[in-house]
Amino acid sequence: MLGIENWKPLLTALLLPPVPWLVLMLIGARLLRPRRGLGWFLILASVALLWFSACTGSAQLLSQYLLRPPAALGTDRIKALKASAPKTPTAIIVLGGGLEPFAPEYGVSNLYHISLERLRYGVWLSRETGLPLGFSGGVGWSQPEAKPEAQVAAQIAANDFGRPLKWVEDNSRDTRENAARTIALLRPAGVKHIVLVTNGWHMPRALHAFETAAAGSDIRIEAAPMGLARAIETPALRWIPSSKGTTDVRNIVRELLGRLAGA
Repeated sequence: MLGIENWKPLLTALLLPPVPWLVLMLIGARLLRPRRGLGWFLILASVALLWFSACTGSAQLLSQYLLRPPAALGTDRIKALKASAPKTPTAIIVLGGGLEPFAPEYGVSNLYHISLERLRYGVWLSRETGLPLGFSGGVGWSQPEAKPEAQVAAQIAANDFGRPLKWVEDNSRDTRENAARTIALLRPAGVKHIVLVTNGWHMPRALHAFETAAAGSDIRIEAAPMGLARAIETPALRWIPSSKGTTDVRNIVRELLGRLAGA
């Protein structure tokens, strides 16, 4: 019960901006009396890091040079998937991105907006290609008492989008388990090709996890990232702190931490 996995949400939150920069600022303040120059340097550095870790411009640079997400599926590729559907057993798999255990406006559990956007794209892609749709997501480490995310997604897909899920993988707790449990679910069904749907910033880690889980089999993984739209704000605004900038940078840093941890 006290394994490292149970501490993952807390440890991750402590490592994500702005917490490290706030700690650095406190260290600088403590050093002002014994080592004034070093203390001011740390304070000014932490202020600069706080600023830039809340800018969409920083997020774009980090994504471009550190994550390098693949491009979205083009029109021609979507047509090719539709044409190959009768020949190659293919599944569209959407990865969960979190849920609200109880949404009072609905009176039931609901998907977090990131997860809902992924599901919407997966449903659209399924309609465009005629390929069957699945969802992978269980109960996250930070919400042990919540309803499995894939079950909530199945209800929304059927009731709100009119597109029932063919596969529901509801036991995974992170990206690595998404991959392992989804491959185990699809292999007996004879699926040879998985079109993987998740956010662009999450796709490199997710793709690596699925390719690792599928190693030694004849299942091919293809990336279908979403959420890749570029901001239309003026260049100057990209370097002004904003809530979107903070969220984007945190998502990217979380992905980098996930790579290091092998999650």
